[in-house]
Amino acid sequence: MAFATRPFVRAASSATAAATAAAKKLIVKHVTVIGGGLMGAGIAQVAAASGHTVVLVDQSDEILKKSTKGIEESLKRVTKKKFADKPEAGAEFVEKTLKNLTTSTDAVAVVHSTDLVIEAIVENQEIKNELFKRLDKFAPEHTIFASNTSSLQITQLANSTTRQDRFGGLHFFNPVPMMKLVEVIKTPMTSQKTYESLMDFSKAVGKSPVSCKDTPGFIVNRLLVPYMMEAVRLFERGDASKEDIDVAMKLGAGYPMGPFELLDYVGLDTSKYIIDGWHALEPNNPLFQPSPLLDKLVEEKKLGKKTGEGFYKYK
Repeated sequence: MAFATRPFVRAASSATAAATAAAKKLIVKHVTVIGGGLMGAGIAQVAAASGHTVVLVDQSDEILKKSTKGIEESLKRVTKKKFADKPEAGAEFVEKTLKNLTTSTDAVAVVHSTDLVIEAIVENQEIKNELFKRLDKFAPEHTIFASNTSSLQITQLANSTTRQDRFGGLHFFNPVPMMKLVEVIKTPMTSQKTYESLMDFSKAVGKSPVSCKDTPGFIVNRLLVPYMMEAVRLFERGDASKEDIDVAMKLGAGYPMGPFELLDYVGLDTSKYIIDGWHALEPNNPLFQPSPLLDKLVEEKKLGKKTGEGFYKYK
């Protein structure tokens, strides 16, 4: 009888070990960031600076060279504050961070050996879905996928893959090296292990994560975008000038920027894209009603600071 029970005991032990391993959180070491724009480059920078091995991916070497140069310049600005009295330590920090960072134009090739894929490309549902669907075929089973989207539903992105339980949102804020917040989005399918791994990664890169369900705009934009839109409606009705609204919110509410200054900073096209998307989801929600004035400015290509004119003019 003793000999008969041993295989069973070993099998049970193996099953228990496998279950324990499956329940363990993934410790993220290797990160792939898709998108070399401001957000993607910023995410790559903080991940590399915190000791992660990072591959930054975009469509061309030219874009990636610009991204890398921007990261290096950003790191030097960081070291001036962080290592003000220790320039040698600052130089070493920059060098070490850049050693952790490589670039590639082939996303499929690099996801073979990554723990976490963070997508930070254009805010377009179809393009994001196509990217995740393609990468899902080549990434290892343990790899977690995350989107940095600020307005699209994480659940819809996750549904383009076969790893809905290993999919979540990681919404960083611009400029990433300076802003401390990360919104960690958990869909109904996101496993607890994945959620905890994303929370741990956010802390590991020096951020303060907050948790939110997969609801339009998550926390910050769900409050911020309707606030900015209500400021536009206030102005549209002629109740107050945009200048007075900005001054009122800065001096009365303690905001660093007024709503019209913020709209110009974010980009009027971006704000319109977000509100239009939410309006399509919930057409009867008064918070999500489009603005004729905003639509007109975007049509006229007056998109804010990036075009030299939005609600205000910039030299």
